[in-house]
Amino acid sequence: MRLSLSVERWPLANVFTIARGSKTEAVVVVAEIERDGVTGRGECVPYARYGETVEGVVAAIEAQRGVLEGGLGREALQSAMPAGAARNAVDCALWDLEAKRAGKPAWQLAGLTAPQPVITAYTISLAEPEAMGEAAAKAAHRPLLKVKLGTADDAARIAAVRRNAPHSQLIIDANEGWRADNLAANFRACADVGVVLIEQPLPSSDDGALADVERLVPVCADESLHDRASLRQLAGRYDAINIKLDKAGGLTEALALARDARALDLDLMIGCMVGTSLAMAPALLLGGQAKVIDLDGPLLLSRDREPGLHYEGNLVYPPEAGLWG
Repeated sequence: MRLSLSVERWPLANVFTIARGSKTEAVVVVAEIERDGVTGRGECVPYARYGETVEGVVAAIEAQRGVLEGGLGREALQSAMPAGAARNAVDCALWDLEAKRAGKPAWQLAGLTAPQPVITAYTISLAEPEAMGEAAAKAAHRPLLKVKLGTADDAARIAAVRRNAPHSQLIIDANEGWRADNLAANFRACADVGVVLIEQPLPSSDDGALADVERLVPVCADESLHDRASLRQLAGRYDAINIKLDKAGGLTEALALARDARALDLDLMIGCMVGTSLAMAPALLLGGQAKVIDLDGPLLLSRDREPGLHYEGNLVYPPEAGLWG
């Protein structure tokens, strides 16, 4: 087998802002693994919140070049590399390679039902209340909006979005930006406008407080969850988990994580970092198991890779073989 790596930069259509900062481009690492003339691809997005850099992810994959080119498989990969973006790119490339060599779709190899078109959330970036209201008005035709929050004045932002998108379902993502002293008030503001889910309201180090507060809206773990090792400590604090392949370290671990989460009666959300369709495609295999899908990364780019996923408004279709799997 032969491993190739590349770093790609994809400009965003607009500045993307969350509680931790802003970005104007998606910087991704693509792994390609070729065997006997067949090439599998996987894309990851290194994320600074978890101590990742593009250079570090490339170095981590390069460190495995010898064993990968020697034929390391997906199962052995799980112990050879830790969960994170680097393993995700390699794991998804191996899935793609296996599917192409077998002449079977990846969903069939994984023992899943065939993926169907699903509704994905569309993200409203964090800004001043008036600007967020204007963004919500432009997206008011979309059935599901994900609203980035995490400030001391989020009630005004919630109200502005709801006023301008009265018929959309709303998900709130605070990205660890709330604190225990404003948690109850923010929960009430969300409940008052019919928010259906709140992602990661508190810092992961402080989320024990969620066990002691009335959760007026279901709460989903994001930064507090990576792989199965972090799952059981979430019991009593969260009602759902956000599975992102870049956190879990690939589709292999994500499938196991979904199974174990369901056994604990936790609902599933399938999320993403901001990347291209190549990063979204493997995650779509989990769509049939999830209550919420948030795979809008390509919709936030000024252009996507070709071929890419097909979006009709908020409806995203399963990948064609030319993209992945």
